[in-house]
Amino acid sequence: MEGNLIIAHGGAPTAVINASLYGAIKKLKKEGFKGKILVPRFGSDGLLKEDFIDLTNISDKELELLKDTPGSAIGSSRFPLYEEEYNKIVDILVKHNIKYVLFTGGNGSMDTIGNIYKHAKAKGVDVICVGIPKTIDNDIGILDHAPGFASNANYIIQTVKDASKDVEGLPIHVSIIEVMGRNAGWLTASSVLARTKKGDAPHLIYLPETPFDEEKFLKDVKEKRDEKHGVIVVVSEGLKDKNGNPIVKPIYKTERATYFGDVSTHLATLVIEKLGIKARSEKPGLIQRCSSSLVSKIDQEEAILMGEVAIDAALKNINGVMSGIKRISSNPYKIEPILIPIEKVMMEERLFPKEYIINGNDISDEFIKWLKPLVNETKEFVDFLDKK
Repeated sequence: MEGNLIIAHGGAPTAVINASLYGAIKKLKKEGFKGKILVPRFGSDGLLKEDFIDLTNISDKELELLKDTPGSAIGSSRFPLYEEEYNKIVDILVKHNIKYVLFTGGNGSMDTIGNIYKHAKAKGVDVICVGIPKTIDNDIGILDHAPGFASNANYIIQTVKDASKDVEGLPIHVSIIEVMGRNAGWLTASSVLARTKKGDAPHLIYLPETPFDEEKFLKDVKEKRDEKHGVIVVVSEGLKDKNGNPIVKPIYKTERATYFGDVSTHLATLVIEKLGIKARSEKPGLIQRCSSSLVSKIDQEEAILMGEVAIDAALKNINGVMSGIKRISSNPYKIEPILIPIEKVMMEERLFPKEYIINGNDISDEFIKWLKPLVNETKEFVDFLDKK
């Protein structure tokens, strides 16, 4: 059956999410796709409202610009979907003669495309559903890593390097930097690459995979302060105590999520009150995931590849899968694209391996070897070298 195609974005944008859209559209044009290429404005919300942007005739110039555009050029959403919405979506697909549906996103978006696949199948509707991975948290199962992670890691690494120079120049602070990653500590751990030699910042690193012990934290900070005078501590936003409870209280709730107070502010206050040491809290927040100036060249290339692989699978009528990355080697760096059954990545979080965590406050060399190939070159640096 001939038909049209939808590509939607779900969840938080990354610095390379549009690169996957670029790769998908580029592949469709190369394969001579005859249907319409539609994108819902603001993800699943736009899909339910039948609010589509038609990119069928997007110019080559506009397409090339899309590759380097930060944020989500077509919008995204965290719109909650239930039985009624999924059935409505299937009816909308039939109404608009849509044969192919692709969602770019994390495990929540893979849950969305997986449920569209299941509901279409249950209603006997012939729709090909394929996921394209995207997440800064690197918490999608099965994959070696997901597009979006490496560029965000670049930002964290550079931020910690810069902050460390400030603290070295005026060594009177304990600077606590809070990093995104509610349940998975991949991004927080990536800060370890800010070190160029032993003893460099970050001096302490705390992940959500290790139960947070307030007494041990204060002891760690005191020891580092006595040794270094100026201290850089990197913490995850999702730190939890031994009972699995967040170390800060919830301040805002939605239908699908609970938002907590700033971990960095809480810990800086503890240091001031309990140790009598000057402390500052830093929380990059959204700016860490939308930093277009620190896009990893490999991250962008792999984001494009994931879009291409997903389209290739869809046009071959391979249904209910997500494109993915399998690492073959780290030195030299080599990967191969794979297809993963969608049911294996629906709402399944991939946590940071505990074997990479040292003493609850540091990261092993094994993780550094794993991470280095992904972040050692930014796109701008490579472009500069090419011009030279």
